Amino acid sequence: MIREGEFSPPSPFVCGLKGSCPRCGRGKLFAGFFTLATRCGNCGLDFGFADSGDGPAVFVSLIGGFLVLGAALWTELLYEPPFWVHLVIFLPLTLIVCLGLLRPLKGLLIALQYRNKAEQGRLKD
Repeated sequence: MIREGEFSPPSPFVCGLKGSCPRCGRGKLFAGFFTLATRCGNCGLDFGFADSGDGPAVFVSLIGGFLVLGAALWTELLYEPPFWVHLVIFLPLTLIVCLGLLRPLKGLLIALQYRNKAEQGRLKD
């Protein structure tokens, strides 16, 4: 087992986008496509702290919407295709872009949460 302080911490951006452990950078963060593992197989970090919430979905909506809508508008202005062409091209493209961005952005937000020691807010007595 690797203990904290025995290695230099990896970049949260590299770990998050690769889907690796935010502490050691070697273990897997995900057990499934979107499901988090319970702990790192390399250093033993418990991923119970991880709660990305709706953050990844918001960023995926903004980034994916900008890309796909921009491409759809560009196609419409340049070629003026019938409506069914937009459905055939941009509906699958929307799914591909959104599913392709969701896992890396979820990993990134969890890695940044670990690095910045973010936790639930509490009221002081």
